[in-house]
Amino acid sequence: MQSRNTPPIDAGYWAAISIASIFGANCGDFVSKILHMGHWRGLLPVALGLIAVLSLERRSKSATVAWYWLAIILVRTAATNLADLSTHDFKLGFGVVIAGLAALLVGVLSFGRTAAQASGLPDTNTRYWIAMLIAGTLGTAAGDGLVDVLHIGLPLASALMVVVLAGVLALRSRPMFAVPALYWVTIVVVRTAGTNLGDLSAHSIGLAPSTALSAVVFVATVGLWQRRRNTGLARA
Repeated sequence: MQSRNTPPIDAGYWAAISIASIFGANCGDFVSKILHMGHWRGLLPVALGLIAVLSLERRSKSATVAWYWLAIILVRTAATNLADLSTHDFKLGFGVVIAGLAALLVGVLSFGRTAAQASGLPDTNTRYWIAMLIAGTLGTAAGDGLVDVLHIGLPLASALMVVVLAGVLALRSRPMFAVPALYWVTIVVVRTAGTNLGDLSAHSIGLAPSTALSAVVFVATVGLWQRRRNTGLARA
């Protein structure tokens, strides 16, 4: 993905990607449950959508972060169904799935050279999107595992992960901890929290309303953040 179409890492980025995680979790369940495509049949259209977004982005001559966020939502949607496919359909244990995905994520990130853009975002190449898919699947499995294995319930799991996410983000704000690995740790925590919060919202108001609500909040957040950035750049 072209660097001009990627957002900088700041507080707005983490707010947007956190809400994107909730929205993507709802989208994954919407595809499998409301559209009755199950956990695997919906993967193909989502994959084709991602390929289309990345291909169109390369040809785009105008700069917009919309391409990045569309790709994030599609990857998060696929990750939700991949995790559910592994733990629910294939009946693999949460421990096996989480450990396997964690090892796979470390392996993917260890392969090749790690580069970063001026904005602080890792280079959004093919490896980035593969890692994002694995991290999203890992976060989904971890979020479901908190509820299904530890039996702590969605409200408590959601509250716990919000606290953990706040702690990780506070840690990231310290220069000594501004390392590439912590970006991916934060992404996994964001995905875990998003899974619990998305499920909590869906259980509270229904899956379809929750999906619509999270979509509106996500678009509003990205739009407001981008407007504030553009205003700040214009003043500078």
